Amino acid sequence: MAEHRTDTPFDYLDQLARFVGKFRAEDIPERVLERARLILVDTIAVIAAGMRTPELIALSEAQLGSSAAGRAWVIGRGRSANRFDAALLNGIAGAWHDFDEGNTLANGHPGIQVLPTALAIGQERQLHGRDVLAAFALAYEVVARIGMATRVKLIVNPHGTFGVVGAALVAARLTGYPVNKMRALASLAASTCMATNRHTMIDGATIRNWYAGHSSQMGQMALRLAEAGLTGPSDGVNTTFSLVLGDGFSGESAVEGLGDRWLLPDGYLKLYPTARYVHSAIDAWQDAARQLPQPVDPDTIDRIDIQAYRLAAFLAKQHPSDWFGTRFSVPFAVATLAVGGRSGLDAFDNEAVADPVIRSLCSRIHVSEAPEFTARYPQEQRVSLIVHLRGGGQVTGECVTTSGEPSRPLNPADLDLKFETLAEPIWGQARARQLRDALNAIDRCSDVSTLVDFNP
Repeated sequence: MAEHRTDTPFDYLDQLARFVGKFRAEDIPERVLERARLILVDTIAVIAAGMRTPELIALSEAQLGSSAAGRAWVIGRGRSANRFDAALLNGIAGAWHDFDEGNTLANGHPGIQVLPTALAIGQERQLHGRDVLAAFALAYEVVARIGMATRVKLIVNPHGTFGVVGAALVAARLTGYPVNKMRALASLAASTCMATNRHTMIDGATIRNWYAGHSSQMGQMALRLAEAGLTGPSDGVNTTFSLVLGDGFSGESAVEGLGDRWLLPDGYLKLYPTARYVHSAIDAWQDAARQLPQPVDPDTIDRIDIQAYRLAAFLAKQHPSDWFGTRFSVPFAVATLAVGGRSGLDAFDNEAVADPVIRSLCSRIHVSEAPEFTARYPQEQRVSLIVHLRGGGQVTGECVTTSGEPSRPLNPADLDLKFETLAEPIWGQARARQLRDALNAIDRCSDVSTLVDFNP
């Protein structure tokens, strides 16, 4: 096994580490910062919704009951904590509904891996919002580039993997850790990633949501370990992502165009609380549904056949056992939207799981992989769908580019509605708007611990 030497002229890991440590906030393009603010607003609402679930209420009570106090928000609980615990809980809550942003090129969700750490440290140290936003954008870019450069094993869930490196580097930048030590920190952090697996999704196992919290907590712990003198291998990033969690990694790809070509603006936001690959099937269904009488009558559907790229076809389970399993079931997503009567989170809750009409339609939806579609991924996210009608007719639908991708952007009004739907039941209309306005202006806030005059 060849390790990447640190004394060669080309050292991709040193370039990534110095990018986070030295790139000036004022040199980040405005379009990158604008997108970073949009991700911030969306993610805060998604975290708050996750934090109000029974599991996160129980976990936060237990965690905060035995932890040190601090200035960092535990979002959605109206409480504050130290930066370790706040970032941990916010990371888990942000992944809870699978409603957070992601990046197709990056093979995952860079935002929720690094944003909780950036915000928690910024609030603990009472930093300027401009510095927090810049650190978030730079660390996001590194996470995305490591993900892009890795041939991730199909079984691996991306949460808790690349993000540990990004969380460690964002913590290093915001705490003033020496730039010349950040390469070694990144290598150490990459050696603490989780051995995650996608079966947690198929089985509806919510331990999967812990993985994002692991990035937040372990990234900060990696910095603490490095400060105490612990060391990592010569290139933990290459070892972990070429041999352990991936089937290959290219350091050259990870730094190609670094600082000129930005991956952050090329991510996506979600209008449905499901795995990203399910959205491709939802788009294909909506294409077909436009040709059917409205509202759709499920009894007129004999069966639905779906062909998809591998990652979408992997999510073929017809009968998820609970609300979390619905996030990873193409048949359920199509069935619950076809039956109608629900929208947003409630289309994917336990009541929908138990709905006999939805369950019956799920049994008639079949998903298979189309190898030619897999070969075109990720440049295309192609899914085709045939609705066979009782009586012999059929309707077809197709998705080539999933809604929300850069070439098919979402309507800003839909994202505003998403924020309002998630935030207003928690904070009320006036405070929700106040928080959104403050987040959109975070780079003008001199102390992010005082961003708004209430604790969200």
